[in-house]
Amino acid sequence: MAQGVAATILRALRHRNFQLFISGQIISLTGTWMDSVAQAWLVYRLTGSSTLLGLIVFANQIPVFLISPIGGHVADRANRHRIVIATQAASMVLALTLAGLTLTGRIRIPELFLLASLLGIVNAFDVPARQSFLVQMVGREDLMNAIALNSSMFNGARMVGPAVAGLLVAKIGEGWCFFANGISYVAVIAGLLMMKVAPVTPTPRALSAVGNIVDGFRYVVRTASIRSLLIILAALSLAGLPFTVLMPIFADRILHGGPRGFGLLMGCIGLGAMCGALLLASRTRTAGLQRWVWTASAVFSAMLAGFAYSRSLALSCGLMLGAGFAMMIQVGSTNTLIQSMVPDGYRGRVMSMYSMVLIGISPVGAMAAGFEAEHIGAPLTLLAGAVVCLGSAVWFATSANSRSRSAA
Repeated sequence: MAQGVAATILRALRHRNFQLFISGQIISLTGTWMDSVAQAWLVYRLTGSSTLLGLIVFANQIPVFLISPIGGHVADRANRHRIVIATQAASMVLALTLAGLTLTGRIRIPELFLLASLLGIVNAFDVPARQSFLVQMVGREDLMNAIALNSSMFNGARMVGPAVAGLLVAKIGEGWCFFANGISYVAVIAGLLMMKVAPVTPTPRALSAVGNIVDGFRYVVRTASIRSLLIILAALSLAGLPFTVLMPIFADRILHGGPRGFGLLMGCIGLGAMCGALLLASRTRTAGLQRWVWTASAVFSAMLAGFAYSRSLALSCGLMLGAGFAMMIQVGSTNTLIQSMVPDGYRGRVMSMYSMVLIGISPVGAMAAGFEAEHIGAPLTLLAGAVVCLGSAVWFATSANSRSRSAA
């Protein structure tokens, strides 16, 4: 029985290319999350400003919003395998540069903004290509499982990386976390180079680059199911996900946990998210996932509201565990539903819009959350975000029921 469940959850690993991808990403993403936590703590240590915490995230993620359509166009026209290799190599160079500046004591806020922006530009090409590349590794029959396993790996790293970073930052400083992140990219690049990937026929060049991008936007606008999924995801990205930007403030000023408490909170988010991803991986059908999307959004809202008023580190960790679980169910279900609906010819462009919404909109929310926290406090800022997410869940459930009745 247990072997049967494990085989179902891990079925995408029967593909050699996906095995290589997962093996490298486990190491690389642990480094990435270490880097994320160490960078946030470095900004907080240098400035003590919640506004600058939000602005750094804005600088890192706004390029995804602005440039992802171009990244999606490139992913539909070029070799996705080669694009991912190039973006991972560029990310490694940027991480090692940050490590060098920090370890030599030369890092300042302007340099952090510049490196964050450059990494955002790289991610604008990486995310659409990497998301679209999944189907080449496993085929359509195991795509849903591959998305879930990729998410569980991502969030497993989110659990381990921040916890390790919280300890390392306290002991030896942020620079070595940045260095470990840079070295970790060797594993994912090696795995990508070892893959044997069948060639894919690119989208015919009937349209110009601008026409191709516009055609992708039009496809999403006229496809109601995909459009609705992206709208509720946008609400999460704008109002819900910025809670991580304020985590150093909660860890230090409200819960008095310092960098160790920060690592614990971020680790709990990752543990909850990994559990949600494994639950998704156990599914073999997409039926019912729309209900999971709005239910998870409502649960996330409740966890966020509870966290806003918690003054206990243990309770806050429990609430972040629930928030991470619900967040993963919503994001993973949305990714699975969109990828199961979209034709291969539109995959890169649609996934670029998915990355625009999930990653590109969140810097606006992060910047707003930083400013709000300075004026009304971090707890009220999170409560406002929870209300917006709850409202989007109600809207999505209502519109989904309306589409179901129309189809009947």
